[in-house]
Amino acid sequence: MLSQLLSGDKDALISLLLSIPVILFSLSFHEAAHGYIAYKMGDPTAKNLGRVTLNPIKHLDPIGALCMLIFGYGWARPVPIVTRNFDNPRKGMAITGIAGPISNLILGIISTVIYVAFNVGYLKAAYSVISSTPLFIIEMLMMLFYVSAFLNFGLMAFNLIPVPPFDGSRFFYFFLPEKLYFKIMKYEQIIMIVVLVGFFALSRAGYSPISIVSNWLFDTIAEPLWNLGTKLVFGW
Repeated sequence: MLSQLLSGDKDALISLLLSIPVILFSLSFHEAAHGYIAYKMGDPTAKNLGRVTLNPIKHLDPIGALCMLIFGYGWARPVPIVTRNFDNPRKGMAITGIAGPISNLILGIISTVIYVAFNVGYLKAAYSVISSTPLFIIEMLMMLFYVSAFLNFGLMAFNLIPVPPFDGSRFFYFFLPEKLYFKIMKYEQIIMIVVLVGFFALSRAGYSPISIVSNWLFDTIAEPLWNLGTKLVFGW
C-alpha cells in the first residue's frame, strides 16, 4: 500500500484513509470480544478495567495499529485475563482466545455481504437513465466495506497462528498435554519475534500468506452472493 501511495496512486490514498476507522473499530471489537467472553466465563478483570468497550483509546497499541495499516495485519493492547477465575483455566483461555478471531470473521462476512449489496446497487444505478444517488457515494461505500472485509479476514488469520502469544495458540494448545503446553508458553516472546520477522520478510519479498487467506475468504463469500444478487436484480 505504501509503495502505491508514494507513486501517487489516488485509490491507494483513499484506501489508506478508509483503513484508519476500520482498523480502530476492528481491533476494538476484537479485544472487547475477548473481554466479554472472559466475563461470561467468570473472569470480570477486563470488564472492571473498562476494556469491554468499543472505545479504541482503551485498546490501541500504536505499533500494532501501524503494522495493520501497512501490512494488513496487526494487534491491539491485549485485555488482561486472570485464568484462576475460570472453573477450567485452560478451557477458559481457549474459548476466550478464539473469541477474538471469530469476532473478526463475523465482521469480515458482514462487510463482504454489504460490499456485494452496494456493488449490485452501483451496477443498477449505472444502468439507470435517472439515478438520484451520486455514483461516487456508492463507490466510497464499496471501498470502505471492501477494506473492512479484507482487514478483518486478515486480522482473523493472523491471530489464528497456532504459536504463542497469538490467539490461535490459546485454542489449539488446549489439545496438547499440559507439560508441553507450559513448556512452549515459556518461549512465547521469542516465538512472537521470530514469527513477526518472518512475516515482514515475506511481505518484503512480495508474498503475504495473510493476504492470500483474506482474498480467498472474500472471493469464496462474495462470488456466490454476487451471482445471486445480479440474478435477483437483473435476471442474469
